[in-house]
Amino acid sequence: MLQRLLVVLIFLISFQSLKAQSNITEQLSIFLDCRFCDNEYLRQNLGNVQFVRDQFLGDVHVFFVSQRNGSGGRSYEVEFIGKKEFEAINYKLTFSTDANMTNDEVRQLVLKNLKLGLVRFWIAKGTTDEVTVNVPAPEEEEEVEEDDPWNYWLFQIGAGGFFDGQEQSRFSNININASARRVTEKNKFSFRMRFSESRNVFEFEGDEIVGINDSKSIRVSDILSINDHWSYGFFGFIGSSTFNNTDLQWTFRPAIEYSFFNYVDSAKKQLTISYRNGIRYNDYIERTLFNETEEYFWEHGVQVGGRINQEWGNFNAEVSFNQFLNDTSLYALNFFIGTRIRLFKGFNFNVGGSYSITRNQVNLPGGDLSLEELLLQQQQLQSGYNYFVNVGFSYAFGSIYNTIVNPRFDF
Repeated sequence: MLQRLLVVLIFLISFQSLKAQSNITEQLSIFLDCRFCDNEYLRQNLGNVQFVRDQFLGDVHVFFVSQRNGSGGRSYEVEFIGKKEFEAINYKLTFSTDANMTNDEVRQLVLKNLKLGLVRFWIAKGTTDEVTVNVPAPEEEEEVEEDDPWNYWLFQIGAGGFFDGQEQSRFSNININASARRVTEKNKFSFRMRFSESRNVFEFEGDEIVGINDSKSIRVSDILSINDHWSYGFFGFIGSSTFNNTDLQWTFRPAIEYSFFNYVDSAKKQLTISYRNGIRYNDYIERTLFNETEEYFWEHGVQVGGRINQEWGNFNAEVSFNQFLNDTSLYALNFFIGTRIRLFKGFNFNVGGSYSITRNQVNLPGGDLSLEELLLQQQQLQSGYNYFVNVGFSYAFGSIYNTIVNPRFDF
């Protein structure tokens, strides 16, 4: 009798499990590929789908890319890539946000477009019972194009600070910034102003050691379009920095750039080469290692950089060379590479790093560096090179479904 009950119980549990699995697989399964979206919010508010954890397991691969736009927001391009029996369905949606939108408004707009893009897949899947589409009624009045009273200008101001400490040390930082931007198809103008001051205080055996670093800067750039592949621009800077031993520094450098791909494709792929040539003036706080208190330099630089954002991952790399023309032995060579690739089901590999050869540290102060200045990082140190490397991988296995969101103890 007991054995019969166990057999019946096992049968019922198995039946319910198979039924639940059948209900899951009847729904459209999607792989959401968006590293900057509020994925938890999307899972909580998008029904009639099952979210899966790997691009190879879903019916649809939803791939997001975005770029900053002229209004201070972002322009999104969403590609809906059909998999399995939906391979014939593949299309894109685009939409934009602006600087005045809150995070909640942004994620609502993302959700709205995500629903819109999935309609064709729900129709093909035959799971449209819970899907409704709302379209406004036609208006009789002719639409009037609104004028932009700001003429594409965007202004931002900000300030902040942080403070921490303990019984024998304390640290504080304050910063103020302001910017103005105007971005159109033909021209991109930017003005940025920033002030920052950091203060380190240590107490040791009754003595107080104080270290202060402050910097002030104004950056101006004006970039103009020539055609779909060529641009030119002007870049200016004026500022000061105790860390860099400059009481006053200004630069002015015209530049030209060539894009191997059309600029309109920059969200998915970009490869550019640029050249800059101009003048720099340094007025030093302390006399330098080269026994200079002020000097002018003619400098030029070449930069090659590219990035790719695809459904298999992303890759970006950059090489730059800068040199003083009045003394060609003074130069800097920089390399950077970073990638994140999905190699196969559930396995992701990432590697990144940078390496710089620095032979142009003309601003280093002469004389000996005190222990306090070294520990408090009040001055830049002489170094012929610097580097940074990171490498890692991740592998996920188990249940392919990840629709459930549980926010308990997230804080």
